[in-house]
Amino acid sequence: MNESPKIYYFDNNATTRIAPEVADAMIPFLREYWGNPSSAYAFGAQVHKHVEAARENVAALINSDPKEVLFTSCGTESNNSAIHSALVTTGKRHVITTAVEHSANINFGEYLQKRGFEVTFLPVESDGALDLHRLEQAIRPDTAIVSIMYANNETGVIFPIEEVAALCRSRGVLCHTDAVQIPGKLKADVKQLAVDFLSLSAHKLHAPKGIGMLYVKRRTKYQPYVIGGHQERGRRGGTESVPNIIGFGRAAELAMTTLEDENTRVRALRDRLENHILRQIPNTIRNGAKEPRLPNTANIAFDFVEAEAVLMLLDQVGICASSGSACTTGSLDPSHVLSAMGVTPMRARGSVRFSLGIYNTDEEVDYLLKHLPPIIQKLRDISPLNPDHPDNDKYDIAGARAKHEQDLAIAKEQEVVSS
Repeated sequence: MNESPKIYYFDNNATTRIAPEVADAMIPFLREYWGNPSSAYAFGAQVHKHVEAARENVAALINSDPKEVLFTSCGTESNNSAIHSALVTTGKRHVITTAVEHSANINFGEYLQKRGFEVTFLPVESDGALDLHRLEQAIRPDTAIVSIMYANNETGVIFPIEEVAALCRSRGVLCHTDAVQIPGKLKADVKQLAVDFLSLSAHKLHAPKGIGMLYVKRRTKYQPYVIGGHQERGRRGGTESVPNIIGFGRAAELAMTTLEDENTRVRALRDRLENHILRQIPNTIRNGAKEPRLPNTANIAFDFVEAEAVLMLLDQVGICASSGSACTTGSLDPSHVLSAMGVTPMRARGSVRFSLGIYNTDEEVDYLLKHLPPIIQKLRDISPLNPDHPDNDKYDIAGARAKHEQDLAIAKEQEVVSS
């Protein structure tokens, strides 16, 4: 059997490889301990004990009581569940979030608007930061919940969630944070944050896809989003995904041990990669604040090229990166995150996100830095949008840009019609 070509993976904010320790922990629950943990007999009760042990590990990751942790299918369900519960339990009809949230919040907010609810999408600064004064002004008597991500998945910019929660608390408003990008990178302590709800997704911390978590602060009223049986203490119906829960628990244990590595070695790798690109490749700029930022994330705009072309050529040499959230891949629109930051459509479409992880090495960064500059130069050499194009006097640059925008608009219309 031929060996698979080596993959140079720089897309850890999209998903992470399952840690070998996590896979090993899951296998017995696929082969031996396959009983239903809600069963009354000993075989099921034995499985139930392991599920609860995993819950304790996940709770420890965020310094919560295990009873405050309920397992979901993913971060999207967790986010939707928190907002849904707040609307139902308070009877209020206004939600506040930001314009740079994950699509789980953006699209759910738009869904709510179509059904008569009011949603405020707070703008951000040009560096992606949140102005707390805007949030304070946006809170109304009928605001049910404020839902703001802990760290942005595209730029890595970190929001002041502790201050957000304090403001919400002073106004009697529930507070939720999408903390999906945090585990293993930053310490998350719900007692210090004092939020009412917090979402995690296991596949961002070297566990399987299909399992997430919602923290519900004790004594916070909660209305289940998935109605069914009595699982999760009546807060989410559906038979427990035991192998995935076990994997999540083991990954949570490991994540607490990787904080130092993420904030030293991985951060140094990210900085070396970013600094080399910004210094050695002309017409590049970082999108988003340098700090506070996740230690693993770099979002770089390459002028006069299309990110999709860059990613295609990187893929040909085994390098995985992205142009934004994996949940919006295939969209013809520029990143909504970068657009909300005031990045021009052309620059946004030339932006690439590199997100590193604990399995990345110096050699892998060297490999990326070897291949990226000639790829950018190759694409710029054939781009009529490049003012340094050798034949630029033959091109109407403004006209070419306008034609480029027009072609994208037509393609978008065709995409809508075909869907």
